[in-house]
Amino acid sequence: MSAVPLDNANGQRLNEIERQMATPAFWSDKLAAQKLIEEHKRLKQEITGHGEYDGKDAVVTIFSGAGGDDAEDFSRLLYEMYGKFADRAKLSTRLIHEHPNDHGGYRNITFEIVGKSLRYAPLGPYGILKGESGVHRLVRVSPFSAKELRHTSFSLVEVLPKFEKDEGVRISPGELKVEFARSSGPGGQNVNKRETAVRIIHTPTGLSAHATSERSQERNRDKAIAILSAKLYKRQEDERRAMMKGLKISQTTEIEWGNQIRSYILHPYQLVKDHRTNVETAKVDEVFNGDLDAFIEAEKNLNN
Repeated sequence: MSAVPLDNANGQRLNEIERQMATPAFWSDKLAAQKLIEEHKRLKQEITGHGEYDGKDAVVTIFSGAGGDDAEDFSRLLYEMYGKFADRAKLSTRLIHEHPNDHGGYRNITFEIVGKSLRYAPLGPYGILKGESGVHRLVRVSPFSAKELRHTSFSLVEVLPKFEKDEGVRISPGELKVEFARSSGPGGQNVNKRETAVRIIHTPTGLSAHATSERSQERNRDKAIAILSAKLYKRQEDERRAMMKGLKISQTTEIEWGNQIRSYILHPYQLVKDHRTNVETAKVDEVFNGDLDAFIEAEKNLNN
Protein backbone atom coordinates (compact mmCIF):
# COMPACT_ATOMS: atom_id res chain seq x y z
CA MET A 1 0.00 0.00 0.00
CA SER A 2 1.55 3.29 -1.08
CA ALA A 3 1.22 6.48 0.89
CA VAL A 4 -0.67 9.38 -0.67
CA PRO A 5 1.64 12.39 -1.13
CA LEU A 6 -0.58 15.15 0.21
CA ASP A 7 0.50 18.28 2.04
CA ASN A 8 -2.57 18.94 4.19
CA ALA A 9 -4.11 17.63 7.40
CA ASN A 10 -6.35 15.05 5.70
CA GLY A 11 -3.52 13.77 3.54
CA GLN A 12 -1.10 13.55 6.47
CA ARG A 13 -3.68 11.67 8.53
CA LEU A 14 -4.36 9.31 5.63
CA ASN A 15 -0.64 8.57 5.29
CA GLU A 16 -0.38 7.96 9.03
CA ILE A 17 -3.27 5.46 8.97
CA GLU A 18 -1.76 3.65 5.97
CA ARG A 19 1.55 3.30 7.81
CA GLN A 20 -0.30 1.75 10.76
CA MET A 21 -2.23 -0.59 8.46
CA ALA A 22 1.06 -1.86 7.04
CA THR A 23 2.42 -2.93 10.44
CA PRO A 24 2.11 -6.55 11.72
CA ALA A 25 0.46 -5.33 14.93
CA PHE A 26 -2.40 -3.55 13.17
CA TRP A 27 -4.99 -6.30 13.81
CA SER A 28 -3.96 -6.87 17.44
CA ASP A 29 -6.89 -4.64 18.45
CA LYS A 30 -9.67 -5.50 16.00
CA LEU A 31 -12.07 -2.79 17.21
CA ALA A 32 -9.46 -0.04 16.88
CA ALA A 33 -8.38 -1.44 13.50
CA GLN A 34 -11.95 -1.34 12.18
CA LYS A 35 -12.35 2.29 13.28
CA LEU A 36 -9.15 3.22 11.48
CA ILE A 37 -10.32 1.43 8.33
CA GLU A 38 -13.58 3.42 8.39
CA GLU A 39 -11.65 6.66 8.93
CA HIS A 40 -9.33 5.73 6.05
CA LYS A 41 -12.31 5.13 3.77
CA ARG A 42 -13.89 8.47 4.72
CA LEU A 43 -10.67 10.43 4.19
CA LYS A 44 -10.01 8.77 0.84
CA GLN A 45 -13.50 9.66 -0.33
CA GLU A 46 -13.06 13.26 0.79
CA ILE A 47 -9.77 13.53 -1.07
CA THR A 48 -10.86 11.87 -4.31
CA GLY A 49 -14.42 13.28 -4.30
CA HIS A 50 -16.25 9.95 -5.00
CA GLY A 51 -19.88 9.06 -4.38
CA GLU A 52 -22.06 12.12 -3.75
CA TYR A 53 -23.69 12.38 -7.17
CA ASP A 54 -22.47 9.19 -8.85
CA GLY A 55 -26.00 7.83 -9.12
CA LYS A 56 -27.26 10.82 -11.09
CA ASP A 57 -27.95 11.30 -14.77
CA ALA A 58 -25.35 13.23 -16.77
CA VAL A 59 -25.21 16.43 -18.79
CA VAL A 60 -22.46 16.23 -21.40
CA THR A 61 -21.09 19.18 -23.40
CA ILE A 62 -18.54 18.84 -26.18
CA PHE A 63 -16.60 21.95 -27.21
CA SER A 64 -14.47 22.13 -30.36
CA GLY A 65 -10.94 23.42 -29.91
CA ALA A 66 -7.87 23.77 -32.10
CA GLY A 67 -8.31 22.26 -35.54
CA GLY A 68 -11.02 24.25 -37.33
CA ASP A 69 -13.46 22.14 -39.37
CA ASP A 70 -11.66 18.96 -38.30
CA ALA A 71 -12.17 19.77 -34.61
CA GLU A 72 -15.86 20.46 -35.19
CA ASP A 73 -16.18 17.17 -37.09
CA PHE A 74 -14.34 15.44 -34.22
CA SER A 75 -16.95 16.85 -31.83
CA ARG A 76 -19.58 15.18 -34.03
CA LEU A 77 -17.72 11.88 -33.84
CA LEU A 78 -17.52 12.12 -30.04
CA TYR A 79 -21.21 13.02 -29.77
CA GLU A 80 -22.11 9.97 -31.87
CA MET A 81 -19.69 7.81 -29.85
CA TYR A 82 -21.37 8.69 -26.56
CA GLY A 83 -24.79 8.16 -28.13
CA LYS A 84 -23.75 4.65 -29.21
CA PHE A 85 -22.29 4.02 -25.76
CA ALA A 86 -25.64 5.01 -24.24
CA ASP A 87 -27.46 2.62 -26.58
CA ARG A 88 -25.14 -0.25 -25.60
CA ALA A 89 -25.73 0.51 -21.91
CA LYS A 90 -29.52 0.79 -22.35
CA LEU A 91 -29.44 4.50 -21.53
CA SER A 92 -31.22 7.36 -23.31
CA THR A 93 -29.93 10.64 -24.74
CA ARG A 94 -31.71 13.95 -25.20
CA LEU A 95 -30.41 17.07 -26.93
CA ILE A 96 -30.29 20.27 -24.87
CA HIS A 97 -28.43 22.69 -27.15
CA GLU A 98 -26.44 22.53 -30.36
CA HIS A 99 -24.27 24.98 -32.28
CA PRO A 100 -23.64 23.25 -35.63
CA ASN A 101 -21.36 24.35 -38.44
CA ASP A 102 -22.01 24.16 -42.18
CA HIS A 103 -20.28 20.77 -42.61
CA GLY A 104 -22.27 18.56 -40.24
CA GLY A 105 -19.98 19.18 -37.27
CA TYR A 106 -20.49 21.07 -34.03
CA ARG A 107 -18.84 24.09 -32.51
CA ASN A 108 -20.45 22.85 -29.29
CA ILE A 109 -23.27 20.52 -28.34
CA THR A 110 -24.93 19.72 -25.01
CA PHE A 111 -27.04 16.64 -24.30
CA GLU A 112 -28.33 14.53 -21.43
CA ILE A 113 -27.63 10.86 -20.82
CA VAL A 114 -30.30 9.42 -18.53
CA GLY A 115 -31.55 6.14 -17.13
CA LYS A 116 -30.26 3.12 -15.22
CA SER A 117 -27.92 0.50 -16.64
CA LEU A 118 -27.78 -2.94 -15.04
CA ARG A 119 -24.25 -3.33 -16.41
CA TYR A 120 -22.94 -0.43 -14.31
CA ALA A 121 -25.28 -0.48 -11.29
CA PRO A 122 -25.39 1.23 -8.85
CA LEU A 123 -23.70 4.02 -10.83
CA GLY A 124 -25.80 6.42 -12.88
CA PRO A 125 -24.65 8.01 -16.15
CA TYR A 126 -22.69 10.72 -14.33
CA GLY A 127 -20.81 8.22 -12.17
CA ILE A 128 -20.10 6.08 -15.24
CA LEU A 129 -18.87 8.85 -17.52
CA LYS A 130 -17.41 11.58 -15.32
CA GLY A 131 -13.91 10.31 -16.10
CA GLU A 132 -14.48 11.23 -19.75
CA SER A 133 -14.12 14.91 -18.84
CA GLY A 134 -11.07 16.44 -20.47
CA VAL A 135 -9.42 17.20 -23.80
CA HIS A 136 -9.61 14.52 -26.50
CA ARG A 137 -7.21 14.48 -29.50
CA LEU A 138 -7.78 13.14 -33.01
CA VAL A 139 -5.05 12.43 -35.59
CA ARG A 140 -6.18 11.49 -39.12
CA VAL A 141 -6.00 12.38 -42.80
CA SER A 142 -8.31 15.37 -42.95
CA PRO A 143 -11.45 14.94 -45.07
CA PHE A 144 -11.37 18.73 -45.44
CA SER A 145 -7.86 18.82 -46.93
CA ALA A 146 -7.65 18.78 -50.73
CA LYS A 147 -4.04 17.58 -50.41
CA GLU A 148 -5.11 14.75 -48.04
CA LEU A 149 -2.76 15.92 -45.31
CA ARG A 150 -2.63 14.46 -41.82
CA HIS A 151 -4.29 16.77 -39.33
CA THR A 152 -4.51 16.95 -35.52
CA SER A 153 -7.60 18.37 -33.84
CA PHE A 154 -8.96 18.69 -30.32
CA SER A 155 -12.31 18.71 -28.50
CA LEU A 156 -13.15 19.18 -24.84
CA VAL A 157 -15.66 16.88 -23.14
CA GLU A 158 -17.39 18.17 -20.00
CA VAL A 159 -19.47 15.71 -17.94
CA LEU A 160 -21.67 17.14 -15.18
CA PRO A 161 -24.29 15.68 -12.83
CA LYS A 162 -27.83 16.49 -13.95
CA PHE A 163 -29.30 18.71 -11.25
CA GLU A 164 -32.94 19.54 -10.86
CA LYS A 165 -34.14 23.11 -10.41
CA ASP A 166 -33.43 23.41 -6.67
CA GLU A 167 -30.31 21.19 -6.45
CA GLY A 168 -26.63 21.95 -6.47
CA VAL A 169 -24.83 25.21 -5.81
CA ARG A 170 -27.10 28.08 -4.84
CA ILE A 171 -26.70 31.08 -7.17
CA SER A 172 -27.75 34.61 -6.33
CA PRO A 173 -30.02 36.10 -9.04
CA GLY A 174 -27.84 39.22 -8.95
CA GLU A 175 -24.90 37.15 -10.23
CA LEU A 176 -26.72 36.09 -13.40
CA LYS A 177 -26.88 37.67 -16.84
CA VAL A 178 -29.74 36.20 -18.87
CA GLU A 179 -29.92 36.37 -22.66
CA PHE A 180 -32.79 35.20 -24.87
CA ALA A 181 -32.79 34.20 -28.53
CA ARG A 182 -34.99 32.43 -31.04
CA SER A 183 -34.88 28.65 -31.21
CA SER A 184 -36.53 26.15 -33.54
CA GLY A 185 -39.92 24.95 -32.43
CA PRO A 186 -41.76 21.79 -33.47
CA GLY A 187 -41.90 21.25 -37.21
CA GLY A 188 -38.30 21.71 -38.26
CA GLN A 189 -35.37 24.05 -38.19
CA ASN A 190 -36.90 26.95 -40.11
CA VAL A 191 -40.49 27.07 -38.87
CA ASN A 192 -42.21 28.07 -35.64
CA LYS A 193 -39.15 29.92 -34.41
CA ARG A 194 -39.78 31.48 -31.02
CA GLU A 195 -37.66 33.43 -28.58
CA THR A 196 -37.38 30.56 -26.09
CA ALA A 197 -33.63 29.82 -26.25
CA VAL A 198 -31.82 30.88 -23.08
CA ARG A 199 -28.16 31.60 -22.33
CA ILE A 200 -27.22 32.37 -18.74
CA ILE A 201 -23.85 33.75 -17.66
CA HIS A 202 -22.54 33.60 -14.09
CA THR A 203 -20.84 37.01 -14.00
CA PRO A 204 -18.37 36.34 -11.12
CA THR A 205 -16.82 33.35 -12.92
CA GLY A 206 -17.75 33.84 -16.57
CA LEU A 207 -19.26 30.34 -16.70
CA SER A 208 -22.28 30.04 -18.99
CA ALA A 209 -24.98 27.54 -19.97
CA HIS A 210 -27.36 27.26 -22.93
CA ALA A 211 -30.74 25.56 -23.20
CA THR A 212 -32.89 25.47 -26.34
CA SER A 213 -34.69 22.13 -26.24
CA GLU A 214 -37.68 23.04 -24.08
CA ARG A 215 -40.87 24.57 -25.46
CA SER A 216 -41.00 27.49 -23.05
CA GLN A 217 -38.57 30.22 -22.09
CA GLU A 218 -39.13 29.48 -18.40
CA ARG A 219 -38.26 25.78 -18.71
CA ASN A 220 -35.15 26.54 -20.75
CA ARG A 221 -34.14 29.08 -18.12
CA ASP A 222 -34.57 26.53 -15.31
CA LYS A 223 -32.53 23.96 -17.26
CA ALA A 224 -29.76 26.47 -17.99
CA ILE A 225 -29.57 27.46 -14.30
CA ALA A 226 -29.38 23.79 -13.29
CA ILE A 227 -26.51 23.22 -15.74
CA LEU A 228 -24.75 26.34 -14.50
CA SER A 229 -25.15 25.12 -10.92
CA ALA A 230 -23.54 21.82 -11.93
CA LYS A 231 -20.64 23.68 -13.55
CA LEU A 232 -20.05 25.63 -10.35
CA TYR A 233 -20.22 22.41 -8.35
CA LYS A 234 -17.66 20.80 -10.65
CA ARG A 235 -15.35 23.81 -10.32
CA GLN A 236 -15.61 23.74 -6.52
CA GLU A 237 -14.91 19.98 -6.46
CA ASP A 238 -11.86 20.41 -8.70
CA GLU A 239 -10.56 23.20 -6.47
CA ARG A 240 -11.18 21.16 -3.32
CA ARG A 241 -9.37 18.08 -4.64
CA ALA A 242 -6.49 20.20 -5.87
CA MET A 243 -6.18 21.90 -2.49
CA MET A 244 -6.14 18.56 -0.69
CA LYS A 245 -3.35 17.42 -2.98
CA GLY A 246 -1.42 20.63 -2.47
CA LEU A 247 -1.89 21.64 -6.11
CA LYS A 248 -3.12 24.69 -7.97
CA ILE A 249 -5.43 24.36 -10.95
CA SER A 250 -6.14 26.65 -13.85
CA GLN A 251 -9.73 27.81 -14.22
CA THR A 252 -9.47 27.46 -17.99
CA THR A 253 -8.39 24.44 -20.01
CA GLU A 254 -6.85 25.16 -23.39
CA ILE A 255 -8.37 22.74 -25.93
CA GLU A 256 -5.08 22.01 -27.62
CA TRP A 257 -1.83 20.05 -27.54
CA GLY A 258 -0.46 19.09 -24.14
CA ASN A 259 -3.78 18.87 -22.30
CA GLN A 260 -5.26 15.73 -23.86
CA ILE A 261 -6.45 12.83 -21.71
CA ARG A 262 -6.96 10.49 -24.68
CA SER A 263 -5.74 10.26 -28.27
CA TYR A 264 -7.57 8.70 -31.22
CA ILE A 265 -5.02 8.00 -33.96
CA LEU A 266 -6.33 6.94 -37.36
CA HIS A 267 -3.18 7.60 -39.44
CA PRO A 268 -0.47 6.39 -40.05
CA TYR A 269 -1.63 3.56 -37.76
CA GLN A 270 -4.77 2.96 -35.71
CA LEU A 271 -4.70 3.33 -31.92
CA VAL A 272 -6.79 4.80 -29.13
CA LYS A 273 -4.74 5.50 -26.00
CA ASP A 274 -5.75 6.97 -22.65
CA HIS A 275 -2.82 8.99 -21.32
CA ARG A 276 -3.91 8.75 -17.66
CA THR A 277 -4.21 4.97 -17.43
CA ASN A 278 -2.13 3.87 -20.46
CA VAL A 279 -5.01 1.67 -21.61
CA GLU A 280 -4.87 1.39 -25.38
CA THR A 281 -6.51 -0.52 -28.21
CA ALA A 282 -6.11 -0.78 -31.97
CA LYS A 283 -9.86 -1.42 -32.33
CA VAL A 284 -10.62 2.20 -33.19
CA ASP A 285 -13.91 1.43 -34.96
CA GLU A 286 -15.21 -0.39 -31.89
CA VAL A 287 -14.35 2.60 -29.68
CA PHE A 288 -16.19 5.02 -31.98
CA ASN A 289 -19.09 2.57 -31.93
CA GLY A 290 -19.38 3.10 -28.18
CA ASP A 291 -17.17 0.39 -26.67
CA LEU A 292 -15.63 2.47 -23.85
CA ASP A 293 -15.69 -0.15 -21.09
CA ALA A 294 -11.92 -0.66 -20.85
CA PHE A 295 -11.28 3.07 -20.51
CA ILE A 296 -14.09 3.63 -17.99
CA GLU A 297 -13.02 0.70 -15.80
CA ALA A 298 -9.34 1.69 -15.82
CA GLU A 299 -10.12 5.31 -14.96
CA LYS A 300 -12.27 4.26 -12.01
CA ASN A 301 -9.55 1.89 -10.73
CA LEU A 302 -7.06 4.75 -11.02
CA ASN A 303 -9.16 6.89 -8.68
CA ASN A 304 -10.23 4.21 -6.18
